[in-house]
Amino acid sequence: MSCVKTLPILLGLSALLLGTTASALPEDRNQPIRVQADTAELDDQQGVAVYRGDVVITQGTMKITGDTVTITQDGNGDVEVFTSIGKPAYYEQKPAVDKEIVKAYGLTIQYFAANERIVLIDQAKVVQEGNTFEGEKIVYDTQRQIVNAGRATNTAVTTPQPRIDMVIQPRKKEQPAEQAQ
Repeated sequence: MSCVKTLPILLGLSALLLGTTASALPEDRNQPIRVQADTAELDDQQGVAVYRGDVVITQGTMKITGDTVTITQDGNGDVEVFTSIGKPAYYEQKPAVDKEIVKAYGLTIQYFAANERIVLIDQAKVVQEGNTFEGEKIVYDTQRQIVNAGRATNTAVTTPQPRIDMVIQPRKKEQPAEQAQ
């Protein structure tokens, strides 16, 4: 896909997503992380935890689910990456108090905690306020407010999708106060 054809799509998606997901609720980062799973394998020396079987991870309004979720931590014990694998794996988070929950799907989802970057791979889909965006790979950097989407190169995908597919709902126009009565 050429850059010329991709640029308008990415600009449209950026306008769609950046208006409401520039940052998640600030209190989410300060909430405890809760993990529910059938089994857990923890390696403190490597800073890796692998959870299997209907895994559900929550932190504030953020929720990640999958068949297997791996959490890696840095030397200080801070979470670096959540990697969720499922059919599909699922991510959701409320971007702001007055906004609807953003939902994301993919056979693999990686959430990079330090820079709040989400990578959806294979059957990737984002749903927000009725708008949808689908492709093989979607990367959304919430801090820098950059969205990249396209082919999942060097990655085997179960459902090749050579083009991005977006559905953008029309904006609801507010009625003047006089007409509303």
